[in-house]
Amino acid sequence: MLLSLLVGCGAAASESVPLPRERPADAAIDASAEIVPSPCRIHLETIAQITPLPGRHGPGSCGAIDMVRLEAVKMPDAASVAINPPAELRCEMATQFADWVRNDAAAKFAPARLTAIANFDSYDCRGRNRVAGAKVSEHGKGNALDIRAFALAGGKLVSPVDPKVAHELRDSLKQSACKTFSTVLGPGSDGYHEQHIHFDIAARRGGYRICQWDVRDKAIEVAKVEIPTPRARPVFTSGQSAHAD
Repeated sequence: MLLSLLVGCGAAASESVPLPRERPADAAIDASAEIVPSPCRIHLETIAQITPLPGRHGPGSCGAIDMVRLEAVKMPDAASVAINPPAELRCEMATQFADWVRNDAAAKFAPARLTAIANFDSYDCRGRNRVAGAKVSEHGKGNALDIRAFALAGGKLVSPVDPKVAHELRDSLKQSACKTFSTVLGPGSDGYHEQHIHFDIAARRGGYRICQWDVRDKAIEVAKVEIPTPRARPVFTSGQSAHAD
């Protein structure tokens, strides 16, 4: 009798405990996407110090996958060039920029050693030049980086838009950048890039490129344009950071 009761209770208990719900088919795909790095990221880790980031999503055409935080470029001689602050970019853009620094840009400052690059803006879901209603900027796709200066060993800062900096150096940087990136915007382009240089890898029909950067030998009066400054970067506690054509 006792055995029959125990068996009966066990059967009832097993019927009252629901089994775990079946995992959706796409859950495994999402998990593996976070774990398995892309071929681009595998290569980038050999030439740069990065932190993988989750995909970015925003309104309209904003957003990107295979995002990374580019913290430093590893030079062939084992030195490194810091990106300050680190830039949030799509892996392809981060790789192109790292290759440019390693293989071309850094050598132009010799014999001085390039130690850091001042990042003005990277990923930001917004319209071009922060104009409301404008076409989504390449910044909103993780494809663009704005820089303000190059830092050299000893603490010297070199601005690529400063007429006091050697013309030959600035022109050489311009020529190499315009061969590397599909868009280069600086002084003289549109009034929004007088104080920094914009690089991006926008894909255009027929491989069309835009190179608009006046290498000036003296300062000129530029019509004032209302240029909103980048939004303040929020403080993150989970190791992530947030980040302006």
